[in-house]
Amino acid sequence: MTQFALPAFDLPAFVTATLAEDLGEGLAGGGRDVTSESVIDADARFSGVMDSRDAITVAGLPIAAAFFRQLDPAMEVELLVDEGAQVAPGTNLMRLTGNARAMLTAERSALNTVQHLSGIATMTREYVDAMGGHATLLDTRKTIPGLRHLEKYATRMGGAKNHRMGLWDAAMIKDNHVLVAGGVGPAVARARAAAVTQIICEVDHLDQIEPAIAAGAHHLLLDNMGPDMLRDAVAMVAGRVPTEASGGVNLKTIGAIAASGVTYVSVGRLTQSAPAADIGLDFSPL
Repeated sequence: MTQFALPAFDLPAFVTATLAEDLGEGLAGGGRDVTSESVIDADARFSGVMDSRDAITVAGLPIAAAFFRQLDPAMEVELLVDEGAQVAPGTNLMRLTGNARAMLTAERSALNTVQHLSGIATMTREYVDAMGGHATLLDTRKTIPGLRHLEKYATRMGGAKNHRMGLWDAAMIKDNHVLVAGGVGPAVARARAAAVTQIICEVDHLDQIEPAIAAGAHHLLLDNMGPDMLRDAVAMVAGRVPTEASGGVNLKTIGAIAASGVTYVSVGRLTQSAPAADIGLDFSPL
């Protein structure tokens, strides 16, 4: 299996910390799986199959594999589908063979990860499909602390494009920045003077568009505008900078929003509200 890697994400540290939390390391009486140790022989071996119970878009299988291999380096792991694959209910996703205690101890951490990331990827794919080929779907910074890189990976598996990864890679001038700076023009001008290379400016009203562009904004976030107003905004921008619709976006509204002519549509609920995918893992003694 190709080594799974994400920029700025430490997979071994994530696996170690997650297992340590479940095992209660550092707590009185912790550091062990008391159930598996008391019930399962140390040399017992299991085979196992992870499968989807619903139609899902898959994300996180290589991470799940890392949990099992952390506790049993000799664990045989076969990934049966590709990341980003759309699969039907009942599809086998992963096959395992190895130490039974290791499988049982790693099971919940592995499943939690795949269920969460596949849930995000599945919702993302639903939104991409609802856009009907118009615009590009973006995620946001509305992520669970500590899981941003994984959650944004999952949106990519669902067909979205990552927006800002954090506070460092682009300026996002929003209403509070505008309030303090005295307007969109002065706010953007300050960012340009600071040599910021990517400046996104939120506009709530059509009359803010020209000042933002004139001051040097590279990207306009059109906040809480309906389809008609978005079309007017796109016409005013006339292709000078990319446009992004944000706010009030759900599966019922995104089709009309995307068809308004905007470049992007951003949706916070992809990472903020996606339900876990229904994925199971069944073991058999060898």
